[in-house]
Amino acid sequence: MLVQIGQFLVDVVASFFVFILLARFHFQWLRVPFRNPIGEFMIAVTNWIVLPARRVVPPLAGLDLATLIAAWLLQALALTLLITMAGGAGSMLVFVASAFDLVRYSLYILIFAVVVQAVLSWVNPHSPVQYLFDAMTRPFLQPIRRVVPLLGSVDLSPLVLLVLLQIALIALVHLRTAVWSVL
Repeated sequence: MLVQIGQFLVDVVASFFVFILLARFHFQWLRVPFRNPIGEFMIAVTNWIVLPARRVVPPLAGLDLATLIAAWLLQALALTLLITMAGGAGSMLVFVASAFDLVRYSLYILIFAVVVQAVLSWVNPHSPVQYLFDAMTRPFLQPIRRVVPLLGSVDLSPLVLLVLLQIALIALVHLRTAVWSVL
């Protein structure tokens, strides 16, 4: 029982910080402004790990690699702790599994942004955070909007993107399983 509680707590705390670090990375990559309550929250929660990491890891082509590497290492540490708590022996494979987890979490972040944007467009299209989710999803929805026409005044591109993201998640799980079995 105590092991399960410990594993749960490690998973919750690590996942929280990994998701926030990944969201911060994606905000910078997609040029989403941080001058909003969500962006300020992300900066306040992650500065303790990002600022020291930036002293060691420089940015590359406008990408904040320090934030991405911090998320990757934190996920690897969490997986190592979970494996150790379960009685297993950690190995270097956790770094490969962590990379797959970061891609999976990034897809979850995008799915969340698409769903929130769609709901806000129906419920409160002039919400102050609408532009934030629009900035996150626009680069992914724009190519789909060129192919999928409006049906009346209904935009089906978020639905198409959600289907494509679910397909990507299924492929990613199978790829991770195949790589894990080979290694």
